[in-house]
Amino acid sequence: MLAGEPYIADDLELATDALRAALLCERFNSRSAAEPLARRELLAELLGEIGEGVEIRPPLRVDYGYQITIGPRTFLNFGAVLLDVARITIGADVQIGPNVQLLTPTHPVEPEPRRAKYESARPITLADNVWLGGGVIVCPGVTIGENTVVGAGAVVTADLPPNVVAVGNPARIVRGI
Repeated sequence: MLAGEPYIADDLELATDALRAALLCERFNSRSAAEPLARRELLAELLGEIGEGVEIRPPLRVDYGYQITIGPRTFLNFGAVLLDVARITIGADVQIGPNVQLLTPTHPVEPEPRRAKYESARPITLADNVWLGGGVIVCPGVTIGENTVVGAGAVVTADLPPNVVAVGNPARIVRGI
């Protein structure tokens, strides 16, 4: 899995890692807004790396957590889904709207390997100062360049360069910044 090769997700070690992440998410999601330090401690335990001044509003869902790095001063609004079968790298000063999904897993198109429960994943990277509007879905293997804005509801299926605005399904560049 970590090498990007096909794997079977119900491996005992992966199931243990997924349970750990689910329990930490459950604890994070149920913490009172009056307990920001307790929330921060849970995120530090769950995630691979979390920068100074990061704010994540619950609920948060992840596969494993340890493959996620978040740069300083980044904000994730309610309902983020970060499926980190491969690495998810979120830069500094990133703004992520409500109900955004960063989805690294992918499944075979061919029916037999899919039926055998094989999957794989490709990393997602959000450069510094990216803004993803509400409901954006970022597909496996996508990199979004610095300062780029993705409009609400867009589905990002391919890399986006720095300094553009993209909208739609699939996301397409509508102008430069």
